[in-house]
Amino acid sequence: MTGWKQALIEPSISILEAMKVLDSNTLQILLVVDGDLMLLGSVTDGDIRRGILAGVSIDSPVEQIMNRSPRTCSVDDSREAVLVLMKATKLHQIPLLDKDKRVQGLEVIDELIKNGEKDNWVVLMAGGYGSRLSPHTDNCPKPLLEVGESPLLEIIIKELQKYGLRKIFIALHYKKEMIREHFGDGSKWNVQIEYIQEKEKLGTAGALGLLPEKPSSPLLVMNSDLLTKVNFSLLFEYHRKHEAMATMCVREYMMQVPFGVAKLDKHKLVSIEEKPSQQFFVNAGIYLLEPSTLDLIAPNKKLDMNELLDQLLKRKQPVSVFPIREYWLDVGRESDLKKANREYPEYFTQD
Repeated sequence: MTGWKQALIEPSISILEAMKVLDSNTLQILLVVDGDLMLLGSVTDGDIRRGILAGVSIDSPVEQIMNRSPRTCSVDDSREAVLVLMKATKLHQIPLLDKDKRVQGLEVIDELIKNGEKDNWVVLMAGGYGSRLSPHTDNCPKPLLEVGESPLLEIIIKELQKYGLRKIFIALHYKKEMIREHFGDGSKWNVQIEYIQEKEKLGTAGALGLLPEKPSSPLLVMNSDLLTKVNFSLLFEYHRKHEAMATMCVREYMMQVPFGVAKLDKHKLVSIEEKPSQQFFVNAGIYLLEPSTLDLIAPNKKLDMNELLDQLLKRKQPVSVFPIREYWLDVGRESDLKKANREYPEYFTQD
């Protein structure tokens, strides 16, 4: 129960402030209390991401998204009894209350961040031509372009390794030998790397048909031109809790119309909205797939990931979305590469 008081927050603080508190510790839960430590609710990363998907502003009070009926135990319960309940309910944290319902502690079944080695496989899509980054990619594949002092793909692999993801397949096509030569078997980064060779471009999902066998656990698929601090442990937990066949990571994207927009009723003007903004959730290029989804991929047939997800939806299979609230950048253009180099020291040299 050491350090449980760092999880205590007031109901009036903003969701943004709650996110900062949540990210500052390893408990992965916040306990919303009043001045007498009476438990009002709890907030997890999943609660925040669901609030974002529902359009709740991060400036809103955290009480708008909190779970008002969290599962609790008595501070007098034995540790064994608490663990039995946590395993039965698949909870990672349970608040401990006294007889007056005041918070007296927090039991955590394990640490979500930087836990032990996972048996999940990762496939990194590294076969693209990177034509939008020409001339940088004329003689160098995009995954080997340097950000900070390391190739982009090397940064990704280091992030995966921190979360215990060490079985990595790299899908190759353009300038494949340069990537093989740099990464070898992955032992330099304490990972195991194997290679998937695309003779012709098969698409984000089609390349998965080249895996030597079907994995036994959910498969993480990721584009190799992403710079991100996404919490992969939380992504796996989110996927499990939603019992999804596939989970697609999304990123919030705001687009502002640079003009006043007229709202009409036939020939009549109803109102004018000055430079309105629209909110979208865009594909972030990171996916988590149950092994059985690979049965839908025909050998050596081109298939993009959106087509695979469409097939799952047509079959009424659950596909969830995981909103990324951490740092994320798609390094697709010259301006993105410059931005990545500017922001690299802030996000990737503090670990």
